[in-house]
Parts: sequence; structure tokens; C-alpha cells
Amino acid sequence: MHQLLAELMGTALMIIFGVGVHADTVLNDTKYHGSGHLFAITTWAFGISIVLFIFPTVSINPAMALTQFFLGNISFITFVETSIFEMIGGVLGAVIVYVMYADQFKHSYDKVDNVVIRNIFSTAPGVRNLPRNFFVEFFATFVFLTGILAIAAIKTPGVVPIGVGLLVWAIGMGMGGPTGFAMNQARDLGPRIAFALLPIKNKANADWQYGLIVPGLAPFCGAVAAFLFSKFYLGM
Repeated sequence: MHQLLAELMGTALMIIFGVGVHADTVLNDTKYHGSGHLFAITTWAFGISIVLFIFPTVSINPAMALTQFFLGNISFITFVETSIFEMIGGVLGAVIVYVMYADQFKHSYDKVDNVVIRNIFSTAPGVRNLPRNFFVEFFATFVFLTGILAIAAIKTPGVVPIGVGLLVWAIGMGMGGPTGFAMNQARDLGPRIAFALLPIKNKANADWQYGLIVPGLAPFCGAVAAFLFSKFYLGM
């Protein structure tokens, strides 16, 4: 239970940093309105590093938990339990962001596009092309999970949080443009659920078709590829 609570709290904190920075850059009357994607990607990267310093044993990502199951590090039941707690953490983190930015949300209704407000919570493609969007998320997740496993193989203290933060930063810059680089169901579907439940005025459609296919399914496929590469090429 201690580990599951760490997954919940770690995922929630990741979302507070990540969804929070999108609220900060998009909503009216914030201190950093309009700061742009470099600001946002950097906050995601640094925020994940901080999470891993506080909770060093977490995966905060169902796709990573699936990879750990395939590698034989956890049982299937533990994978399921971990994923559920991570999803709950994703919802909780997004709700906390909404509470923090409630006044800014109110000042943005009818002034900021409803789809843009939805995209504070969840990812969306720059160009909607589901097969290509799926491939982008699959490949980015494959690189992400393989990179984490390679970084974790270096046993120097402090390397994992810093290395994973740099990895998120690089993937965000190099591969994030087409889809917003979810690579993690708890990162996208958790806040997407929160968006559907929260009392946001004139909501855009939550776009579950995209959410379930691209940030939902593609990261699991990336996890399978990361497992195969890590086991049969890297020898893990």
C-alpha cells in the first residue's frame, strides 16, 4: 500500500506541475500567460525530476508498469493495481490544478477557445491523422521507456531523476510537436476524466476517440517494443 500511495501521490504531483503549467500559459490573468511551449516542456521535465527525487521507486506511468511486468520485476496483479492508483493520481492532480486556477478559469470563459481549455488537461494532435498520431505516440513511448531503463541501469545516486528529466525535455522538443507527447495513460486519460467531471463552463467534447486510441493504446504498444528491445538487444 505504501508503494501504491507513492504512485498515486507521485502521479498527482507530476500532473500538478504539467497541467498546472498549461493552465499558467493558457488562462487569462495568470502571471505567466503566453509563455509558450518551451516554458511548458521545461516545467514538465523539471517537475518529473522532482517527483522522482521525492518518490524514487515509482513508475508514475501504466506503460512503464507494463514494461516492468514483462521484464518480470512485478506481477500482473501489481501492474493492474499500480495502473489504477496512477490513474486516480492523474485525476486528483488535475482537480487540484482546477482548484488552484479556479479564478483564472472563470476569467477565461468565453474569452479563451473551449478546445484550448480542454487541451490544458489532455493532449491533442496538431494535425488529426489517427494512424500517424498513433505511430508518433508509439515511437515516442518506445524511446522514452527504453531511455528510462538505460538510465536506471547506471547505479550512480541521483542519475535517474536528472536523466529522466532530460529525457522528457529532449523528447518533448524533438517528438512532441505532432501529438503533445503523452507517453503515459495516467498523464492524459486521468486529467481527461477530471475535465469531463469538473464544472467547466461550455466544455468542448472530451474527444474520447482520440484519447483511448492514441494516448491510451499507443503507449502500451510502445511498452511492448521497449521490453523487446531492452531484453533482446540491451540484454536486460
